[in-house]
Amino acid sequence: MLRDRILLAVPVSGGDSNLAEVLTVLIVLLLVATGVALISRRLRIPYIAGLVLAGLAITELLPEPHRIRLDSSLIFNLFLPILLFEAALNTDISRLRSTIKPIALLAGPGILLCAGITSVLLRLALGLDWIPASLVGVILSITDTALVIAVFKEVSAPHRLVTLVEGESLVNDDVALVLFSLILTVYKTGTLSPLFVVQEFLFVIIGGALVGAALGYLSIRLLSQADDPLSSILLTVAIALGAFQAGQFLHVSGVVAVVVAGLIVGNFEHSQMTSASTQVTLFSFWEYAGFGVNTFIFLLIGLEINLSTLWQTLPAVFLAFIAYQVGRAITVYPLLATVRFFDRPIPMRWRHVLFVGNIKGSLSTALALSLPLGLPDREKLIAIILGIVLVSLVGQGLSLPWVVRRLKVAHRSESYQQIEELQAQLMTAKAAQDELDSLLKSGVLPKAVYEEMRAAYQVRVAASERTLRDIYNQRPMRSPESKGESLSDSLRDRTKLDAIRRQLLLAEKGALTDALRRRILSEEVVEERIRTLNEQLLKLEDD
Repeated sequence: MLRDRILLAVPVSGGDSNLAEVLTVLIVLLLVATGVALISRRLRIPYIAGLVLAGLAITELLPEPHRIRLDSSLIFNLFLPILLFEAALNTDISRLRSTIKPIALLAGPGILLCAGITSVLLRLALGLDWIPASLVGVILSITDTALVIAVFKEVSAPHRLVTLVEGESLVNDDVALVLFSLILTVYKTGTLSPLFVVQEFLFVIIGGALVGAALGYLSIRLLSQADDPLSSILLTVAIALGAFQAGQFLHVSGVVAVVVAGLIVGNFEHSQMTSASTQVTLFSFWEYAGFGVNTFIFLLIGLEINLSTLWQTLPAVFLAFIAYQVGRAITVYPLLATVRFFDRPIPMRWRHVLFVGNIKGSLSTALALSLPLGLPDREKLIAIILGIVLVSLVGQGLSLPWVVRRLKVAHRSESYQQIEELQAQLMTAKAAQDELDSLLKSGVLPKAVYEEMRAAYQVRVAASERTLRDIYNQRPMRSPESKGESLSDSLRDRTKLDAIRRQLLLAEKGALTDALRRRILSEEVVEERIRTLNEQLLKLEDD
């Protein structure tokens, strides 16, 4: 079934020949991707944009009967669950919680506003009926973060900005798919009541979250029973693909199910129930899986686009591009300006990045290819959306690194860089000491060797701790008018210290809970102490 969906639409006489062609195409695509990676690094252009351009070049070299076709069901059932699970697995819930308000604003009212404005402009500019205009408006309101995050890794963007981009994309996909489904319901039935919209939205979202939570917690129990890297990989792959299929089978959001399962596995399982080797292997596998899927999907997007068709629809593509950019601008700038009334403000430079980083990708392509066969002007709409995906990935993708550097969102002072280097040295030395303790306890390491190696690491720990203590003690918060250190650097330092204090308070709560469970402390003493810790945590949140 997989080969029928992806690969060459060429009639062959036997199964062995078909399999040989499948393998040949896969090998060619891997070689092309490798070449693109080398060229992109040398030319300092985004890898994903290079893949799309390479796909376009390959398509023009192939005759029509031998074109490689991309099926939307392949993206939905295989590629999308892997990408979503990998993103959720690497998302820290505590960081996500700290930016949940602007994320909810962008992915909730934001996508409704963006889709509405884009739909109205498409109807006015292209003369589309309301249903096609609304479907395209929703499709163009989806953001793809693959290229944006890749750029952030190169320029080391602030953690809060990265979390905002990742979080918006995770929630944005869920809301967009529900809206897309509701519009298709209107198209098929001709009617849709507001009560039905609310009920359907809540049922799909909450149902998907429950399915994902059930599978996520089930996977934690299974992983804790068999602390084996290969078994962990197999189980998490089954959870990622199975959560999506379970959601589809139960008519709830498979996307939400995958995201919730990934968040649970990534934030609970690896920190408490598996060994360090299993954690490294598991996360390395999913990093490779995400990279590999992105490689194939963006190559296939380039292969799917027909340049002659794109040229014919170029004026419509241009008008639609302007329409969704207007919708995004009206969404990002006014909405995020209101964040300062209930949360830490979003800097204007960050808003520029969120606007320029409004790039289309895999999900927009999949939804375009899944448009109903009977929809008026379906082929034209698909050509417009694929054209916008191309313009977005190549145009915005190539300009995004320059914009990010120009805006200096990743600017860090030398002292801030020094702090992070010292923290890295401290964390690695502590981790090595923990591993040495484990080796000594298990009898693998002789005590004399253990003491010698641990002492060497202790020297690094002591030096890092002493330097960090001196830096934190000598760097009080400065006013915005003070010279030397910028306000943004001061705020980052304060945020880092607050995060450390919050982590310490949570560690205290965990120790108290464990002591109560083991009947070491009385419930009365534990409850009083936890109440005090909660007050301190709330104070940190308010600050």
